[in-house]
Order: sequence, then C-alpha cells, then structure tokens
Amino acid sequence: MTAITADELSKRYTTVTALDRVSLSVNEGEIFGFLGPNGAGKSTFINILLNFARPTAGSVELFGHDCQAEGVAARDRIGVLPEGYSVFDRLTGRQHIEYAVRSKDADDDPVEILDRVGVRDAADRPASDYSKGMKQRLVLGMSLVDEPDLLVLDEPTSGLDPNGATEIRSILRKERERGAAIFFSSHILEQVEAICDRVGILQDGELVAVDTIEGLRQSIGGGTKLLIDVTEVADATVEAIRGVDGVETATVRDGSTIEVTCTNDAKMDVIVELQRLGADVVNFRTEEASLEDMFVAYTGSGQR
Repeated sequence: MTAITADELSKRYTTVTALDRVSLSVNEGEIFGFLGPNGAGKSTFINILLNFARPTAGSVELFGHDCQAEGVAARDRIGVLPEGYSVFDRLTGRQHIEYAVRSKDADDDPVEILDRVGVRDAADRPASDYSKGMKQRLVLGMSLVDEPDLLVLDEPTSGLDPNGATEIRSILRKERERGAAIFFSSHILEQVEAICDRVGILQDGELVAVDTIEGLRQSIGGGTKLLIDVTEVADATVEAIRGVDGVETATVRDGSTIEVTCTNDAKMDVIVELQRLGADVVNFRTEEASLEDMFVAYTGSGQR
C-alpha cells in the first residue's frame, strides 16, 4: 500500500512559492530520502503532511486519507521525529515513553521501547542528563509507540557523532524490516546515501528528481567521477574542462587534482582536452559519483 501520495502539491505565500506542483509517492516498507538545500521547501512539505499548513493547490494523502480533510485519520498511523525537538528535563526516559503511550492510547511496554532505541540502562535517569544522541533516540522511541506504519523524520541524525548516526540508522532498518515506511528529510547526504531506498531532490520548491541512488547516477550519464592529478592547475584549464561535452562539474581538489563528474563517454575527451591545453597529467582514476555529486548536478549547489 502507498503510505504517502502527493499530487500536484503547491504552497504559495505572498511573494514566495514554497512548493510548486510536487508529486511523489512513498511505499510501505521503504526508506525515502527527501533532500534539498535550505529553503528548498522540505519543511513546508512536512508541515502540510502533518496539517500544520494548508496547501494552495493539490493534495497529499497518508494511507488514502487526505491530510487536510481527514487529518486525524491520516495521522493515526504515523510517528514523528521533528527537527528541533526538546525533552522534558524533569521527566525520566521511562516517563517520556509512558507519556507517549498514554497519548496514543497504546499498550506498549515502555522498557521494551527504550531497549529498542538503546537507552534502557538510563530508563530512570532524568532526560536532562542524557547526551544529545540519547535524547534523539529517546524522542525516536516516543515516535515508535504503537508501531506506526509511517515514520516522518526531520533531520534525525543532525548533530550526532558517527556512532550516534549509525545507531539511528540501525533502528530505522529494523523498522523497515517490520514493514514501516520511513520518510527521511535531511541535508546530510552521507546519511541519506547510507540508508535510503529512493531519494527525492527538491530545489526551489520543485521536485527535480526521484529515483534510487543508482537510477540518479545513471540519469546523469553514468555519473563517473574522474580524478586527474596534474602538476599545476590554471583557472582557464578548469573552465575549458567544464566546456567539454558530457561534463557536469569540474572542480579543483587539494590544489593539484581536477575532479570531474562526467559521462563515461566523456572521460577520454577530458584527458585529450588537458593534453591539448598543455597540462602535465601525472595520474588519473575514476570513481562512481556519490550522492553529493548528483545533488550538485541536479541543484547546481554545493550546499549540504
């Protein structure tokens, strides 16, 4: 069954179009990454999903229920981890989960939930004593109460160290195995690439791409990254490389390496162009384009 269905969803303010005819779907049992630079419209989409804002045009449904006309029914099967969450400093971890259980009229065992998110040993400590990662996992635990069929997560790994981010990803994979859909909004591309089944890229309110990571890679011509070590790099050389057919981006890394994202067919053309320009090529190698490379190709932005 489809967990999220957006159809030509738009949101306009007086002088700003925050969302422009966005259409997408998220299926049960998949992790969907929602990407975009700051101001792209990600938060607006989530606010409409949760009925905190109303669309100007179009619609969005959760499990077949319109998020505005049937807001209560639409949200009945979801759990939310909001960005900028806060905990109740005087409540223990156990009391936080008990509060969520009562709010959802559920019958979950709070200790079992705390165990699932890795804070069982701190169940009876005040949440004010928790580390940032523990607080994040505690709030995630609250969203898991009553085994929701959809998790809406806004920047769930922001500010976490690598170990904390890994723990969050492990929890989310288990939820996917249970059959839950996960809508994962983030600007941390490495986290999205590590866990998401499909990705949507939002730019200036428009959905410019939706696909698997491999599908996005193929859509930019195979997404080969060519790394070329040279003895000296001139600005004119880099500009000339950007003009080669099949080249998406060309930048300088560490002062002596030209990094080129291009189609497979363009690789030799780039090398030939460098030789024509008189550049002294020391070595070259290829890599698959990362999600960051593809993000830049689609949005023209290096912002992460």
